[in-house]
Amino acid sequence: MRDTFYITTPIYYVNDIPHIGHAYTTVACDAMARWNRMKGKRVFFLTGTDEHGEKIQKTASLKGLTPRQLADQVVTNFQALTPALTISNTGFIRTTEPRHYTAVHDLFRKSLANGDIYLGEYEGWYCVPDEAYWTDLQAEDGKCPTCGRPVERRKEPSYFFRLSKYQDRLLKFYGENPRFIRPESRRNEVIAFVEGGLNDLSVSRESLSWGIPVPDAPGHVIYVWYDALTNYLTGLGYPGKTPEIDAFWPADLHMVGKDILRFHAVYWPAFLMSAGLPLPKGVFAHGWWTVEGQKMSKSLGNVVDPFDMVKKYGPDAFRYFLLREVSFGLDGDFSEKELVKRANSELADKLGNLLNRTLGMLGKYFDGAVPAPEGEDPADAVLSGCAGETLAAVDRAMDDVAFHKALSAVIELVTKANEYVQAMQPWALAKDPDKRARLGTVLYNALEAARVAALLMAPFTPSASQKMWDALVPGGGPVENERADQAGRWGGLAPGASLPKACIVFPKIETGA
Repeated sequence: MRDTFYITTPIYYVNDIPHIGHAYTTVACDAMARWNRMKGKRVFFLTGTDEHGEKIQKTASLKGLTPRQLADQVVTNFQALTPALTISNTGFIRTTEPRHYTAVHDLFRKSLANGDIYLGEYEGWYCVPDEAYWTDLQAEDGKCPTCGRPVERRKEPSYFFRLSKYQDRLLKFYGENPRFIRPESRRNEVIAFVEGGLNDLSVSRESLSWGIPVPDAPGHVIYVWYDALTNYLTGLGYPGKTPEIDAFWPADLHMVGKDILRFHAVYWPAFLMSAGLPLPKGVFAHGWWTVEGQKMSKSLGNVVDPFDMVKKYGPDAFRYFLLREVSFGLDGDFSEKELVKRANSELADKLGNLLNRTLGMLGKYFDGAVPAPEGEDPADAVLSGCAGETLAAVDRAMDDVAFHKALSAVIELVTKANEYVQAMQPWALAKDPDKRARLGTVLYNALEAARVAALLMAPFTPSASQKMWDALVPGGGPVENERADQAGRWGGLAPGASLPKACIVFPKIETGA
């Protein structure tokens, strides 16, 4: 098993500002990247922007800008997601970079040379917002089947990719790699689509000027998906023989929204097969968010701005809600009320309270010095046994890309630790000098549970976890540099260490209601 992990977000289209959908995918990839680092792997985490296409061209024209000027302006919003959401990406790719032109030309030429790309003519119903052609059957009412907006008839010369040639190879690949497309429901959809027959794919446009030119074919521009998907190679230095390509390709996981799964699970592997390159190991399609039960739209004014959410609630609470609220892969409903409820009931009342109340008692009864645990009560053994169980549960959940299950397992540990404190009643033990050793053991175990939780929460709430780590392991350095398997070993707290008497990690969110 290789010791590297390569994960990607889709590249985000720069004709708009970031919204909850962008934040969701990026945070999910970040949690997965951080977890794999804590598993001891070298991680490459790529995100970026898709900056070509007709929508950019038209929007720029309306604003009196060149497409490149518009892209340069808007890309800063997406780059700003990294500090705002505490994202740990390794690279950021823009499709307007010269290195990307080189990569796309190389991939295109490989398929052109082996006859998989040929010149023909394309005619169909075209949707400008979605940059997609549709057949007469698909657009029978004159509207785009995806977005519902009017389509227009277009006919133009086009280079085509022989997608039909790869139907059987794709189906064979899916059969041999059952975890390539997840979740299972999406895998079944893709297989049914491919079994229904594949048509050759238009991969160039003459009607478009803003894009990467087709090699040796003046007037033709490479069409969106051949351009966009190649970013995953560009980010590693392709077509050069770079250390990154050698270490990280093929990608371990492409994280995408369900609306672009087909392009990643059908077109992309076919392009790579044609070019003789290894195929990614997995594509995971997550669901969409509604807002208070309604579809998110500008006209309704309910588009969730991740920068606003971070400003109001902080990055950790926002990240936690996104990954805790719904089963990853299903659709979810965003509600600020529910975000506050989750943050207060689970982060503040359970995790934050466990740490702060125990530090308070440690300061009061032991002047902040960690006591050495003595003996073991059956209740102690139950709590300490939860460490290994929780680590295993989190590990399984992350392997399944089930963030909600991972977080549920950590919160269950914290709940048991709080129940342990209530049952052991250290405030009562403190009244009896003969029970001082027992008091020290109880406080040690409660703080040790908080240490395990801080480690396991680090991929999800990195800033708060670091604050917890600093309080529990003075001088311990970045929590993200710790190994996840430490969470399964009870007894990591150093007896004699001097800890603060308070640590408010998750302040209660006041709603004003």
